[in-house]
Amino acid sequence: MKTPMSKFLETFRDFIEENNGRVFSVAEIIGNNPPEKIEIRENNASQNIYSISKMYTVTAVGILCDRGLLCTEDTVTDILGDECPEGYEKYWEQTTVDMLIRHRTGFPGGFDTDVLDASVYHPDYLREIMLKRWVCPPDTERHYEDAHYYILSRIINKVAGKPLFPFCWENIFLPLGFKEAAWSCCPHGHAIGATGLYIRCEDMIKLGAVYLNNGEYQGKRIVSHKWVETVLRRQYEFAPNNIRDSYNKGGLNGQNLLVIPCENRVVAWQGYDIHPDGPDLTKFAAEYKD
Repeated sequence: MKTPMSKFLETFRDFIEENNGRVFSVAEIIGNNPPEKIEIRENNASQNIYSISKMYTVTAVGILCDRGLLCTEDTVTDILGDECPEGYEKYWEQTTVDMLIRHRTGFPGGFDTDVLDASVYHPDYLREIMLKRWVCPPDTERHYEDAHYYILSRIINKVAGKPLFPFCWENIFLPLGFKEAAWSCCPHGHAIGATGLYIRCEDMIKLGAVYLNNGEYQGKRIVSHKWVETVLRRQYEFAPNNIRDSYNKGGLNGQNLLVIPCENRVVAWQGYDIHPDGPDLTKFAAEYKD
């Protein structure tokens, strides 16, 4: 017997269709229950979740911090050591993991693998990033940059002894029961960390449930309660959106991972929306009451 669709998903689907929302699929998790998913438009099973990828990198950092292998106050050059290219910008010596996660560096920009071809960059992306001269000292301004998360990918590889992508398979994807995943990598095989993670909507949502449930999903602990508190307090990518008590992380072209604690609900959707006049899906989902 087929389980009836949740009232929220039915109502949300109607809102999307009535307002020409450019959404492929939506998933919902209530509490610690399994995800429920609906498809609104035909699509590939896995989509690029763009900057929501950063939350998986943040979670990998948290796992290493929980194990005592990494600290958010550790500096880039202390961790990477002789992997740092000769002639690197000296401000990296003052840059901590926390600053990278919060985008608090003076990196001048220009590293965007969603827009530019790999041929634009030196094959060694670490060299490409670390040799650039900064526009201000660390922790003085916020510059949202994918380069920060590529550096975090390299830090995770150095500390864990394996690249970010297999580390996530072992410690996040497999424990959460992911069906499939792929991650765009640099020419040397390191996951970009900031973007380029291809996963299913019904798997993407599970990380939101981890943070809703204080680091656990269906009895499996992924990160500590302390790390969840740190992520929310420091706004490590997940940030409040001023709608009730909800917080979310969005990705380019209409991806979203939304946590609504007061409703004990997580909502995720994937799509292709490049139109600024589209419906406000976040507001509708965050304000919905059963």
